[in-house]
Amino acid sequence: MRRKHLWLSSVVIIVGSAVWTIDTISSLHYRLPEINLKPAEAVGPVYMVNGMKIGEVTSDSAIIWTRLTRNPKMDPETKWGRVVTGVPGEVRVSYWPNEDENLRNETPWVTVDIDRDFTRQLHLTELIPATDYSVLVEGRPLENVENISRLQGHFRTAPGVEDAARVLFSVLTGQAYQRRDDDKNGHKIYPSMESMDLDFLVHTGDNIYYDKPKPYATSLAVARFKWNRIFAMPFQRSFYNRTASYFMKDDHDTLKNDSWPGQRFRDLTWTQGLELFREQVPMGEKTYRTFRWGKHLQIWLVEGRDFRSPNNMADGPDKTIWGDAQKHWFYESVQNSDATYRILISPTPIVGPDRGDKFDSHANDSFRTEGDEIRSFIGSQKNMFVICGDRHWQYVSQDPKTGVIEFSSGPTTDRHANGFEESDKSAMHKYLKVKGGFLTVEVSQDEDDPEIVFTHHAVDGSIYNVETFRP
Repeated sequence: MRRKHLWLSSVVIIVGSAVWTIDTISSLHYRLPEINLKPAEAVGPVYMVNGMKIGEVTSDSAIIWTRLTRNPKMDPETKWGRVVTGVPGEVRVSYWPNEDENLRNETPWVTVDIDRDFTRQLHLTELIPATDYSVLVEGRPLENVENISRLQGHFRTAPGVEDAARVLFSVLTGQAYQRRDDDKNGHKIYPSMESMDLDFLVHTGDNIYYDKPKPYATSLAVARFKWNRIFAMPFQRSFYNRTASYFMKDDHDTLKNDSWPGQRFRDLTWTQGLELFREQVPMGEKTYRTFRWGKHLQIWLVEGRDFRSPNNMADGPDKTIWGDAQKHWFYESVQNSDATYRILISPTPIVGPDRGDKFDSHANDSFRTEGDEIRSFIGSQKNMFVICGDRHWQYVSQDPKTGVIEFSSGPTTDRHANGFEESDKSAMHKYLKVKGGFLTVEVSQDEDDPEIVFTHHAVDGSIYNVETFRP
């Protein structure tokens, strides 16, 4: 018997004042039952099971992402997890400094975008630097404006460029649904990080895995299903409602392993992969950008997929991961920065060492020419470091030629830690552990002599390794 391909469809039928929806999903290995057709939007409330994502935070602005859902909880359990059905409706955001609700502002009501998975991103401006903000996201049906659902969150704005403030942030990579370490709640690193009162998180990519089974995301609709499923998990939802986050993408949440422009994954195209990432996370004009957090810290988040040459192209001066425009932006903005500490955060390694069978990063011979150029530039800067994602093990390494120091955060769970052996520790390694967890970076509050501390944590937040530097 020939099995059907994975597919997901959402049909919206408008009859008079009622909006009717039906959603179905099936795959090579299973078929979910159809969800009953019903006029949920016309007579009942809408919900936000995927919570909110608070992104692109600066000293005076932020973007709030949310998505309207039909049910207050994830839909009934299926073989590969729960469906989170989106619905039409309107949303607005109210926000105010925690210390003064008299400064409350609110956006107008706006409709979610049916063509973008029932999501909406709302831009907050004229915020106060170094301030804790409360956020209230409200949703309502199109035809029942009195029936309002509410979701509370909070975040902290960045301090101004002259403010010698303490800053604490975390970095993680590699979030696979099938490798979560709490079946019902998600990934245990999230409550561990939430307890630390972070200023922000950087997710370096592989937010999900399109090219991993149960199910394979071989179409746009199923790719959306995988995003909705993992960010509706209770641990994820709680954390992102309460923490400013910057999202990056890599290969698995663009298309497939080690992918480059022009490729496709069955029915999922490269262009759809790029559009889907911007749909599912708060994002401004460009996916490469830089953020200043006070006098002592500036971070650079680079784009590693959109502009790259094919991995199988011969290495040379014309082969690139970043592309000329992004490289020019990076070099110029770093040279113009007066931050005490500057950190490049890359979805893939810059220094390594990496596995010998990899061809996808600046730490590999396949991109050696551009890698040497970037490492040489960073090595010429004072107090500049590299943090990378992608690798499924934690490490601190130093390039013997340029002196550049790189920190790998490691994957989100111990089940996800693989691909390297601690017996492979080399002269480049200052630290190596094949475990899951996350990295925190803390810059102390000192006007003239702040220290920066990089700490590798286990999944439960306990400490594996600490590296401290002064300017």
